[in-house]
Amino acid sequence: MDRMIYLSMSGAKATMQRQETLANNLANVSTVGFRAELAAFRAVPVEGSGASTRVYALESTPGYDSTPGQVAATGRKLDVAMKGGAWLAVQALDGTEAYTRFGSLDLDAEGNLVTTSRLTVLGDGGPIQVPRDETVSIAPDGTVSSSDAKGRSSTIGRLKLVTPEGPLTRGVDGLFRAADGTDLPADTTAQLQDGALEGSNVSAVETMVAMIAAARQFEAQMKMLSTAEGNEKAAAQLLSVS
Repeated sequence: MDRMIYLSMSGAKATMQRQETLANNLANVSTVGFRAELAAFRAVPVEGSGASTRVYALESTPGYDSTPGQVAATGRKLDVAMKGGAWLAVQALDGTEAYTRFGSLDLDAEGNLVTTSRLTVLGDGGPIQVPRDETVSIAPDGTVSSSDAKGRSSTIGRLKLVTPEGPLTRGVDGLFRAADGTDLPADTTAQLQDGALEGSNVSAVETMVAMIAAARQFEAQMKMLSTAEGNEKAAAQLLSVS
């Protein structure tokens, strides 16, 4: 009896965690550059005397879907969409270097190049500062140039674009970092598309279908718990009669 309870209880808990992952993906279906979280189940044996045959089913998030999102032209000079496996380096709120596909850029009050979410964009030599009252343009290789009112142009930096060899890890802040925690070297061959943004790679329809399937699976697990309770009551009545 307790085996059925273990199976249904751990299955229901894992299904709830799966729903949370799917709900987070669905909530970010319109987030620029968002990468969908992948979910998978794993079996974890219960430790302890007499529990060697009990196994929990746990939900894990092994990584993210690296499929590029759809690129849409915006016509805005400070919008960039990274091509291929390139990522844009930014400074996270904790001061560490992190990577994102969120390419909606802007200038803060001090003239620093930042994302519209107010994260400092990093260049090959650190933050990029644009001279006051000058127009900014970004080349396909990430070179940032500015031009004054007289049309004189000058190069002020280059966006740090990286192309990781392996998968990155997603932090609680939604930014990505190298698996070993080190800063990745700049990739001089990485390219971007200016005047465009990459959308989320989450499919709203597929995610909704997965959420419905998870909800039905949760209901099945709860029915198993009810069945186990009914069986236990029936067994108790038989024992009391005997």
